[in-house]
Amino acid sequence: MRRQLIFFILFTLSLTIGYTQQLFRYFEQDSVEQDSSKKAVLLQFIGDGYLPTKYFNFDLRYLIKYNQYEGIRTGLGGVTNNNFSDAYRLNGYVVYGFRDDRFKYSLGGGFRISPKRNTWINLTYTEDLEETGSFGFLTDKRLFQLFEPRLLNIDLFHKHITKRLNIEHQLFYNVAAETEFALRNIRTTYDYLYRLPNGDAFGEYDVSTFRFTAQWSPFSTFEYINRSIRETRRAYPNFSFQYTKAFKDVFQGDLSFSKFDFRAIQQFDHVNTAQTEIILSAGIVNGDVPLQYAYHAYPNNVNKETIMNRFSVAGINSFETMYFNEFFSERFASLVFRHRLKAFEISPTFKPELVLLTKIAVGDFDDTERHENISFGTLEKGFTESGIELNKLLFGFGLSFAYRYGAYH
Repeated sequence: MRRQLIFFILFTLSLTIGYTQQLFRYFEQDSVEQDSSKKAVLLQFIGDGYLPTKYFNFDLRYLIKYNQYEGIRTGLGGVTNNNFSDAYRLNGYVVYGFRDDRFKYSLGGGFRISPKRNTWINLTYTEDLEETGSFGFLTDKRLFQLFEPRLLNIDLFHKHITKRLNIEHQLFYNVAAETEFALRNIRTTYDYLYRLPNGDAFGEYDVSTFRFTAQWSPFSTFEYINRSIRETRRAYPNFSFQYTKAFKDVFQGDLSFSKFDFRAIQQFDHVNTAQTEIILSAGIVNGDVPLQYAYHAYPNNVNKETIMNRFSVAGINSFETMYFNEFFSERFASLVFRHRLKAFEISPTFKPELVLLTKIAVGDFDDTERHENISFGTLEKGFTESGIELNKLLFGFGLSFAYRYGAYH
């Protein structure tokens, strides 16, 4: 089975590479003006993580990844494009983890009911893994990274089977919203029990949730293009709000809790091309909250005995000196300050960048004893680290240094 799968993956990769080469040959045969335009479109697709075909765009995020639970994770996925239909779409993926020897997949589709407001109704069925304690916003735009540093060392995952209905809608020109109704079955991949005050304990449970998210970009520029609202110039600050409610005994839900998340991003572009970015994130969750719905602070430090085994690659907004699974919170706030200096123009092709960093996190957790077979700390004393990055040294990679100080030094 594994030999067949490896052959299938290699065959698919060869087809992908061959198709990309054909695209560029096609561009080279066209006029200079058309060639430049088409290459720009292709690069935009690839920058967003897609490889376009006539009716279907392959999603490059699923080609190959690595984490501590699955080992190598590889597969295929994608979504239909406007040549297939501008009113309907189909999407999905299938991946395989070599270490856990399991397939994961997702199938979905949607239809657009209001082109002017870019309103879509989508249905999705997913069986996959999630990192325990991670959180995000429904309205976050797609972020593609061919190499995702934090994934290499994550080992605390839970399995989930999710059936969801979500509605995307542009409330106003500068406010995008998304609403989701989801039924989820959660099973941990590690030894863990969540105990309710009445004594009931769950290692596997069902949750029925409603989630509403809004992203407000008050200073960005939006235009009505091709029958939909599009952001043509991004400006800061922007704000994201998200409310989640889990209902007990609704569609056999086992737990009841509420969760509110907030994020503000401000960016300053200086006249000398230097840039300052400030990200404030906060969240609070109340009720019967298992660890899977708590918060971590995106740690990125490996807790192993010897220094040589503590290999990690710095992330964008992760805490480089915080160990994986070291802290969890029910009330959480973090502040990330990044200042990128003007690039050092050593040569036309070698322009390294120096970035100064300071990151702060604070949190709290009630009734940690209800989370059995796992130990973790809380952040009520405040966690601080500072450091530097020297980027774009070789093939886009660089070096980083971070120092942890304060109460948890």
